Amino acid sequence: MVQITRSPHKRPRVRARVHRAWGVAAVAALAIVAAGAFTTMAGLLTGPLHREFGWSRSTIGLGASVNMVLYGLTAPFAAALMDRFGMRRVAGGALAAVATGALFTTVMTRPWQFVLAWGVLVGTGCGSMAMAFAATVTDRWFVRRRGLVTGVLTAAGVCGQFVFLPLLSWIVERYAWRAGTVTLVVAALAALPLVLLLLRDRPTDVGLRPYGAPEHAAERSPQRPVPVPGAARRTVHVLARSARTGPFWLLAATFAICGASTNGVMWTHFTPAAHDHGMPATVASSLLATIGVFNVAGTVASGWLTDRLDPRRLLAAYYALRGLTLLALPLLLTAHIGAPLFAFVVLFGLLDVATVPPTLALCRELYGRGSSIVFGWVGAAHQLGAGLAAFAGGAARDAFGSYDPLWVGVGALCGAGALLALMVVRPRRAAE
Repeated sequence: MVQITRSPHKRPRVRARVHRAWGVAAVAALAIVAAGAFTTMAGLLTGPLHREFGWSRSTIGLGASVNMVLYGLTAPFAAALMDRFGMRRVAGGALAAVATGALFTTVMTRPWQFVLAWGVLVGTGCGSMAMAFAATVTDRWFVRRRGLVTGVLTAAGVCGQFVFLPLLSWIVERYAWRAGTVTLVVAALAALPLVLLLLRDRPTDVGLRPYGAPEHAAERSPQRPVPVPGAARRTVHVLARSARTGPFWLLAATFAICGASTNGVMWTHFTPAAHDHGMPATVASSLLATIGVFNVAGTVASGWLTDRLDPRRLLAAYYALRGLTLLALPLLLTAHIGAPLFAFVVLFGLLDVATVPPTLALCRELYGRGSSIVFGWVGAAHQLGAGLAAFAGGAARDAFGSYDPLWVGVGALCGAGALLALMVVRPRRAAE
């Protein structure tokens, strides 16, 4: 009888388990997708609101501007509130706020009501689910693959834009703008129970370490950190401390230019600008959706590159190329989609949100603990730039009868952004 023995050097196979961090990232991505769907709706509302209520485009642009500014100002406070009350409660409240604001928009009759509903409620709700939320998820649940996960979560917001935009455009054209707004309400309410049931605030909630964290000798489960009180005070304190440094203002300035050249002009004014050239709104919205498709590829690729290359040089390249595309746009807009316009869509899509991973990486390198809040303030500058550009675009259209001066001016700003990015001084250890 032959006895078969196992070799002492051969270890039994252990079935690999997927780390819980990836599940949390997936739930966060779904919530960000739902919030992202609201960011492009303003462009679809401009024409219908102008026709139904007789409001000027600058008046409608004011509501969109308030939305974008509060979107940015809410983000750093939301990051601090997540430290105090947890991501699940803040994200759940944010989804409830955007659903309420969008629903109230369907019964408004005055411009101030649009500012309150779309500007304040939707703006603050979306701001709480913005890039600072993605930064908090990444910082808490990941040590390795942070750049990649940041790119994926940023791309999730873009997915909300390009997945919903063609559908919303079709609904607005076929059933009027209120039906499109109700569709957003349904999307937010559908994501709400998933957040409340499946999102977890920290790895310590389930007895885990962040993905990629080294295992120490102690086998006991890590302890849950004590909630940080005084969220508003801490947020302002982090701003006051970081505002004393030059890199903060450079990052804020470049991100303000980023917001002006993306959310401020493209997502708010591209559809009406293309319509001015005879292009149907549904076709223009499809082009924006295509930009969103390439946003995903560009942002994920940017996250991968950020893990390997100097973030400052990446930002300089992104802003320079984006500026060139915007300068060329007035020559490319026609009633039909040609090869040059489609090339613009592809290139702009790859560059649109690619600035987020390197900007967040620089915030981490420069400010360490509290970098999510710093990034929230930098994101506030992004939305401030977007809001100013959204208002300026409507005013330019009313004054000149064309959006062409807007594209040229914002394209020139991107050139300045490329130079500012190269001026950021990284910590010596990171630079080496």
